[in-house]
Amino acid sequence: MAVAVCYETPTRFARYTVADGTGIPKGTILKLTTPNTAIASGADNDPVAGIAWMEKVASDGSTEIVAALDGVWGITTTAGVITIGNQVTLSALNTIKVYTTLDEEKGYVLGKALETIGATITVIKVRVDVR
Repeated sequence: MAVAVCYETPTRFARYTVADGTGIPKGTILKLTTPNTAIASGADNDPVAGIAWMEKVASDGSTEIVAALDGVWGITTTAGVITIGNQVTLSALNTIKVYTTLDEEKGYVLGKALETIGATITVIKVRVDVR
């Protein structure tokens, strides 16, 4: 599982509840669930909670995780062409694609592409801006 790599340190963070038995590597893109709980993203149309700023070790007694809400990150994409300036959203576990209509209104947008890529699996720089 490829995780996001931080290129520019974030300045905004959020704290979420997480299950004690859950293990989440640092750099995992997180999905928001109820109530104010974060889990690893897994699919298109997951509401974005941010990117894990710390590792959560399974069954370590902790039930909280800190997520980065901004910064510049290298994130894997399996999508077709992404053009610089496009908003991006989750497509699967730790992968992104170009957003579609209404993704922003539903909280699905992770950020904005900072470069253009072709139709191959690659890592793309993204300015994360979770709202």
